[in-house]
Amino acid sequence: MKDKYLMELLQQVRSGEIDVDKAYDELKDMPFRDMGFANVDNHRAIRTGFPEVVFCQGKTPQQIRDIMAELAAHGGNIMGTRAGRDDFEAVKEALPQAVYFETARIIAVLDDQGGGDESGERGERSEKPSVAVVTAGTADIPVAEEAAVTAEILGNETDRIYDVGVAGIHRLFAKLDRIRAADVVIVVAGMEGALASVVGGLVDTPVIAVPTSIGYGSNLGGLSALLSMLNSCANGVGIVNIDNGFGAAYLASVINGNRR
Repeated sequence: MKDKYLMELLQQVRSGEIDVDKAYDELKDMPFRDMGFANVDNHRAIRTGFPEVVFCQGKTPQQIRDIMAELAAHGGNIMGTRAGRDDFEAVKEALPQAVYFETARIIAVLDDQGGGDESGERGERSEKPSVAVVTAGTADIPVAEEAAVTAEILGNETDRIYDVGVAGIHRLFAKLDRIRAADVVIVVAGMEGALASVVGGLVDTPVIAVPTSIGYGSNLGGLSALLSMLNSCANGVGIVNIDNGFGAAYLASVINGNRR
């Protein structure tokens, strides 16, 4: 439920367009709606600026459908993360406008224009808040796409810069103008996770590092990359959990919202 929706509803009550009973019916589920299997937080958009995001892993397709339909009834861009094709098909039955970003594993119901899998190139700061999503390798792209699509749905211009890891560091230097043009940089890396430190030493903007579970045995499912990033000597680098592209993009959007 957005601030705009709430203000319009109150204005309609004041003007007499709707009566108090109807307004009560609209607002009675405002804090949350108890659906039996879930308590849907309809108040979150007012508190944080964005509706509750559905973590689909572990939920049934029918549960995901019902939760997203409830959220969509209150407006705004609605997201479901870690979603499979079966989850999407169930949601689309209730919400025909839903779209699925397969690589990112995100279901989205877009009230505003945004989201996508298209790559763009920029070299100058945009008027719109911007995020550069940088990966060490091609294998890191699924986590990077979760970050990129999330960032776009949250209203950021996104620049994808993939496969520029430290094993061929000249590839990174060739893209520095685009990376430096972003307001926030998200660096996604598995293996030893060194790319985040390198980027952190080359830019004057916040860097959010995302360790991935990509790597051989001693990568320990992303733990090695996580520990390397936590031990970074580069200033201005923050770290989210392993494979958490969504969390990185949400944090980038909060940073951009506070800086603009």
